[in-house]
Amino acid sequence: MSLTLTDITLTYPDGDGRVTALDHVDLEVPEGGLTAVVGPSGSGKSSLLAVAATLITPDAGTVAIDGTVTTGMTRGELTALRRDKIGIVFQQPNLLPSLTAAEQLQVMAQIDGRSPAKARPRAMDLLDAVGLAEQAGRRPHQLSGGQRQRVNIARALMNDPTVLLVDEPTSALDHERGAAIIDLLTRLTHQRATATVLVTHDRTHLTAADRIVRVHDGRLSFPA
Repeated sequence: MSLTLTDITLTYPDGDGRVTALDHVDLEVPEGGLTAVVGPSGSGKSSLLAVAATLITPDAGTVAIDGTVTTGMTRGELTALRRDKIGIVFQQPNLLPSLTAAEQLQVMAQIDGRSPAKARPRAMDLLDAVGLAEQAGRRPHQLSGGQRQRVNIARALMNDPTVLLVDEPTSALDHERGAAIIDLLTRLTHQRATATVLVTHDRTHLTAADRIVRVHDGRLSFPA
């Protein structure tokens, strides 16, 4: 399994007490599979994604990325793990306005200590994979919302992650463009053998998902 969450419990301060965001959660996501996590606002979806991304340390339980248990890792070690093993597609693309589509991807190589120029062939390959090879020289303001989200996805794949975590990728898109983004994520997951977790409140596009799980009051149910 490329992503394994075992008996995860996460609480937050709430006045004089604590509120439980995740309650003894177990989740295994294999490579090459897309697991969709659905549930209403406040159910624990975002907390689940943050724990899987090692951005939040749970109160109890373990997270394993590609067989590596993250318990006890230093902040620097977790940063390196995210850089090398985890791709994150945020709800908003947050592209750098001064960079072209290709440069958005190339800068990821620079963060990893590699030459952006040498990374251009991979950037172009990924833009081609998301259907944007001809838009490589365009800046964000020259792209549609769906195209910016495709760049966002390609950027998350730039460092060849084992795990891909996707947060509400269709929230700002119309039905047709939203469906296209989900189809793209499913195809890339299978082609590139990532363990993909897709968090969404919208189940209308999820017919292609390999598995759907539901979060309610911090607990998972299978099937949804």
